[in-house]
Formats: sequence, C-alpha cells, structure tokens
Amino acid sequence: MANHKSAEKRIRQTKKRTERNRFYKTRIKNLTRAVKEAVEAGDAAAAELALKNVNKNFHSYSSKGILAKNTAARRVSRLSKMVHTLGNVAA
Repeated sequence: MANHKSAEKRIRQTKKRTERNRFYKTRIKNLTRAVKEAVEAGDAAAAELALKNVNKNFHSYSSKGILAKNTAARRVSRLSKMVHTLGNVAA
C-alpha cells in the first residue's frame, strides 16, 4: 500500500491511464479486424470503407499520442496493401 500522498496519486493516475489504454488497444484491434475480415470475405466495398475508418482513427490516435506516427502509418499501409490486392484480384 502507498505510504505517501504522491504515491496514492500515482496509483489513481495509473488506474485511469490503464483503463484509457485498454479502450484504445481494443478499438485498434477491432478496427484492424474489420478490415481483415472484409478482405477475407472478398467484399471490396466493405474493406474500402473499413480502411477509410482505420486511416482516420489511427492518424487521430497518433496525434493524441496513443500510437506513434510511424506505427500508425505502417499499420495503415499494410492494411491498405491488403485491400488493394483484393481490388486487383477482383478486377
């Protein structure tokens, strides 16, 4: 247990941050999963829509400091590559 006021405050802050980070990590996984499932199903329109949503959210998260800028760019790039190969196969 905390012995100082500052330690008690740090415990409260950590609890808040952990909860916030858990929300964003789950959101990132769900957005990514939506794109991958649409690609696996072969639905180009749904994949394109999900990719647009991922791009918007990931770059928003990078500006908030949740994701690093290059991490967001890398993940969006890999997902867009998947979506574009789907479009080439369908064409």
